[in-house]
Amino acid sequence: MDERSRLCSVWLGSETGILKGVDLDRKQAFNFCNTRTLSREQEVRALCWGDTAESELLVGCSDGTVRTFSTEKGVFTEARSCGDPQEGCFSGLASLRGSAIITCVECGKLRVWREDSSGPVAELDAGSNVCRMRQSPVDQNRVATGGKENGLKLWDLERPEKPVFTAKNLRDDWLDLRRPHWVKDMSFIPDSDKVVTCTGYHQVHVFDPSTPQRRPVLEAEFGEYPLTALSLPAAGDTVVVGNTQGQIALLDLRKGLVRGCLKGLSGGVRALQCHASQPLVASCGLDRFLRIHSLKDRKLQHKVYLKSRLNCLLLASRELQGGGAGGSAEGGAEQEVKEEEDEVWNSMEQVEEEAMKRKATGGGGGGEEVKRKKGGD
Repeated sequence: MDERSRLCSVWLGSETGILKGVDLDRKQAFNFCNTRTLSREQEVRALCWGDTAESELLVGCSDGTVRTFSTEKGVFTEARSCGDPQEGCFSGLASLRGSAIITCVECGKLRVWREDSSGPVAELDAGSNVCRMRQSPVDQNRVATGGKENGLKLWDLERPEKPVFTAKNLRDDWLDLRRPHWVKDMSFIPDSDKVVTCTGYHQVHVFDPSTPQRRPVLEAEFGEYPLTALSLPAAGDTVVVGNTQGQIALLDLRKGLVRGCLKGLSGGVRALQCHASQPLVASCGLDRFLRIHSLKDRKLQHKVYLKSRLNCLLLASRELQGGGAGGSAEGGAEQEVKEEEDEVWNSMEQVEEEAMKRKATGGGGGGEEVKRKKGGD
């Protein structure tokens, strides 16, 4: 039993197949896996809570397995096959009433699995090239899907025969040319029927299924690069979006204007999540850092180096403590990077300079052998 898991308030999945937990109070990060058997087939692609008490994590891996991790015990308690790896990686994972699992893979197969069944108890086809599946926080049977040339669709899992809403493509441009669509992420807007999406063409769209209009009721753009992830703060009047260049922005959902940007990232954003009750947003991606920013003053609160490229993250709903000013968080991270660099240098084979010269020239001769070392004289 591993007690460290109870301290973690942020969970992340890495490309190397490691589930990482971060204790922000003590500024510590822990790996939960068997490092001897790691492979890219176990790459973590999706995370979600398995129950409302947040005592279990569901971890979706590239090999089609969903593993259950106990945050109380700090160990993996179960693993089940929920798809064929040839169908693509998980584009979404959710828990349904605590006893069932909803999975969606890139080919569009959306399935419901129960503990007491060997196969899926329900299945629907959401179309090809699905980039994301999200579950409504209000109605667990309602999910949204979307992807490349696969517009937003809303589904009722109790009536899976056809979607309850299918978005219509954008109007042709001023040259009467068809505008492509590429949904990368979406979220249900609280206290409404609306859904907000971000696209690979740096657009943010708001759809309102309660109206006859199937095109966006709001269109906005941010930057010039593909948007990759979004999340809604608890306030509900803004959306946080991130792109492939490490840029994160807050957009007004009423006017479509950029309210501000969060700084400090240096790699593509792969996951964003706003805290359920605090004005905080967590982000991770290709630069191997977990960052937590304040949405009030947009300052960096936490910055933790995690040594692996990160695909997804999950915040606990309890209040996050620790951290402080952006400067102190950043300083701690820089020290961790330096330690990692020293570890790499120390593990490298030492090269004898004179021996290399003799080999290159074919000559002999003496001379003191000088070893190359990082920071050596």
